[in-house]
Amino acid sequence: MMEAGFGPYLVLPHGAVAGFMDWWRKIDSSVFWQERIFLGLAIAYAVIAVIALVQLIRIELRVPEYGWTTQKVFHLLNFIVNGVRAAVFCFREDVQALQPEILQHVLLDLPGILFFTTYTLLVLFWAEIYHQARSLPTDSLRPTFLITNGAIYFIQACIWVYLWWTPSSLVMTVAKFFFAVVSLMAALGFLLYGGRLFLMLRRFPIESKGRRKKLREVGCVTAICFICFTIRSFIMAFSVFNKAIDLDVLYHPILNAIYYTLVEIIPSALVLYILRKLPPKRLSGQYHPIR
Repeated sequence: MMEAGFGPYLVLPHGAVAGFMDWWRKIDSSVFWQERIFLGLAIAYAVIAVIALVQLIRIELRVPEYGWTTQKVFHLLNFIVNGVRAAVFCFREDVQALQPEILQHVLLDLPGILFFTTYTLLVLFWAEIYHQARSLPTDSLRPTFLITNGAIYFIQACIWVYLWWTPSSLVMTVAKFFFAVVSLMAALGFLLYGGRLFLMLRRFPIESKGRRKKLREVGCVTAICFICFTIRSFIMAFSVFNKAIDLDVLYHPILNAIYYTLVEIIPSALVLYILRKLPPKRLSGQYHPIR
């Protein structure tokens, strides 16, 4: 599938098209700019990975007795996703040379699926809070999350195996649609449970600083993640019908800089900043270990 950015076909005034396209091709074909743009992406991902790791260590030092909580797993997955992305962009030429070619697909596609798991973990957490507040059963939420993610990884693994065994343009098209559907599922999950939790907090009768802060937190994270996954879904789906869109992470540095900045780097940085608060030292009813 080799997910990445969108193509260089933008609607501009007629007189500016030729000059713009010449500039675009010059940047894309320049080894100097390729190296610096991909290095910039690698540095951005590495910084986010380090921030996630530092926050994970701070949380562990704060509440070591709670084991692997939702918050700890979220930061660990953020570290893994951004660390792998940083390595891929930093060692781009080595990744391009990997054989068999399916290894390139795995390295380029797996972080996108892990990104889905990382942020749907927030959806699970909010769903549990919402169901508990409404006195609704929560027994099926965690199994549903695990089964859904397991099914996604299984289908993706089947796609990789088939492409390794018999490369096919049809399977590549299916892979793009699959990733578009996965991203859309995440967007709808944030809209459903993020929106429900936001409305529930708004209707909460007691006005307090903590309530207002939590309201802003849920609202901002919901909006950021919904927009991010929606953009990702539409770009992947649109690439199936428009051959001018090149979804290859290893080429077209300008496209990748735009795409990954919009759908991963900025959303990850914003969400980590919004959720930077450390958990309380004593067990809270809104702080759940993952069992």
